[in-house]
Amino acid sequence: MACHCRGCQRMSSSAYSLSAAIPASAFELTQGEPVIGGMHGADRHYFCGHCMTWMFTRPGGIDAFVNCRATLLDETDWLSPFVETYTSTKLPFADTGAVHSFEKFPPMEAYEGLLNEYVMTSK
Repeated sequence: MACHCRGCQRMSSSAYSLSAAIPASAFELTQGEPVIGGMHGADRHYFCGHCMTWMFTRPGGIDAFVNCRATLLDETDWLSPFVETYTSTKLPFADTGAVHSFEKFPPMEAYEGLLNEYVMTSK
């Protein structure tokens, strides 16, 4: 997912942030102790305590997944945004090639269908 919201633009110092939604049950920190930073509110944004890189977000009220900054993964050649959000604040030059675009976030009931479509098209 590519998010064009002003918060992601500010926290990533870029036109948008890239996230991979990882099931919370499969997400594990293997070393270090992250610190909460960035935009303070219901969402908890975790940063590396050493270099202060934005690593992942635990969205408020959504415990099923963790939004990991996709470019922090060891292998990134598969990255291609499937969904882009907050196109209402998208910078004019920031084209992602995402299959689905939303002015804000998709409605919660759309996530299951988007996930299923992603799984079917990424095989």
